[in-house]
Amino acid sequence: MKRVLLFLATNLAIMLVLGITASLLGVNKFLTANGLNLGALLAFAALMGFGGAFISLFLSKPIAKWSTGARVIDQPSNSTELWLMDTVARQAKKAGIGMPEVAIYEGEPNAFATGATKNSSLVAVSTGLLQSMTKEEVEAVLAHEVAHIANGDMVTLTLIQGVVNTFVIFLARIVGYFVDQFLRRNDEESSGPGIGYTVTVIVCDILFGILASIIVAWFSRQREYRADRGAAQILGTPRNMIAALQRLGGLSQGELPKNIAASGISGGGGLMSLLSSHPPIEDRIAALRS
Repeated sequence: MKRVLLFLATNLAIMLVLGITASLLGVNKFLTANGLNLGALLAFAALMGFGGAFISLFLSKPIAKWSTGARVIDQPSNSTELWLMDTVARQAKKAGIGMPEVAIYEGEPNAFATGATKNSSLVAVSTGLLQSMTKEEVEAVLAHEVAHIANGDMVTLTLIQGVVNTFVIFLARIVGYFVDQFLRRNDEESSGPGIGYTVTVIVCDILFGILASIIVAWFSRQREYRADRGAAQILGTPRNMIAALQRLGGLSQGELPKNIAASGISGGGGLMSLLSSHPPIEDRIAALRS
């Protein structure tokens, strides 16, 4: 419940901030007496699309810590924490990135990486993963997450999300405007958008949003393959990554909060394979073996 409430509250806060910003900039006045102001509409769509994506990116690390209850290791208190810190430090140096924060959280087997930049990131592993895997397998999972950071996957995914969000908002309002004009073609007295505009925009936001999610999910699946290959390069062999994936395939994997689901080592899928943020584990293993 805490995760759901945080997800909803964050999105509402982002929309409120962006709505106020759009009003101050005047880009929310794209519907005029002379028709659509396409320049203002594009500016509005870009502000809402990219603004929301980048605010989420910059908030990703603190939200991830709070929503999972992750505890950052400042000073290792036992041999496991010391080993985690040393392993991530060695891998980060090999990958050419700054030392990420390392955290542990209570939960079923999973891990994730997040953060706004390569040198200000977080790698977190669950207690379930540490208890269910060998050190070699955990090391492979850590290398996978470090590879995500080194590849700049968080920023790239944010940019793609911003682009598709912009097109969804832009196209939905264009379609809504023309549908509204068609429905009111014989009404010369009314001014401003009608109910046709509002309903059409809502429907198009949903439909176009589903198509946009398919595009984003496809990219997310590709970055998982790249992170698997990156882990193999960091470790010098794909063997441990294959073993870790095989182990994950036989475990009940923990579900991450929606805002970081795509950042996990596994899971985060949708109702259909097209909406899944991760490829099937057997496909990832086959890619590493080839």
